[in-house]
Amino acid sequence: MELLKAENVSFSYQNQYQTVHAVKQASCSFEEGKTYAIVGKSGSGKTTLLSLLAGLELPSAGDVFFEGRSTREIDCDAYRRDHAAVIYQSYNLFPLLTAEENVLYPLKLKKIGKAEAKARAHAQLAAVGILPEEYARFPLQLSGGQQQRVAIARALAAGNKIVLADEPTGNLDVESGEQVVEILIRLAHEGGCAVIIITHDPDIAAQMDEVFTMRDGVLDCGSK
Repeated sequence: MELLKAENVSFSYQNQYQTVHAVKQASCSFEEGKTYAIVGKSGSGKTTLLSLLAGLELPSAGDVFFEGRSTREIDCDAYRRDHAAVIYQSYNLFPLLTAEENVLYPLKLKKIGKAEAKARAHAQLAAVGILPEEYARFPLQLSGGQQQRVAIARALAAGNKIVLADEPTGNLDVESGEQVVEILIRLAHEGGCAVIIITHDPDIAAQMDEVFTMRDGVLDCGSK
């Protein structure tokens, strides 16, 4: 089932010197249970497109639709909280919260009871390979791979059906990166999520169900 769609989406912004047309009339759609890679050179517009899909920015023209409703018409903060999780290369964990508290945070925002929230958090931390003795550790006490797995657990626990990952293995060693990609693939194929990964790595792209390419803001949605 189609969860997310971009329809003739463009985005432009003004820097100190010129108007930058970062995304030009991009159209694509994303379904439950599938993985997608968006590849392209630095500056091609990949991260800008991800920001539009996440509702972090609104298009200059065209629309992004979640379940048929434009991001112009919905509460984008609620959309990210309840439906679309963004996972970053830099993990974006709260440094003064433990691994467990980081995963509990979005559940508290959703006003889920303490017992259920804790059960969900522990289940998802275990699912991504975080051990019980690591739940009470702060992010800087964890390896990069562990931090990224906590970030994924946070998305899983909140029940998000769209996972948008911006270079999720960029700061990881090869083994940790492979583990993170395996988890994201499992999220789609077993958990029914739409997983969208921005990557420079052709080996990661090769593992995705569909690969989209961006060149100078233009999106090519040719499948694998």
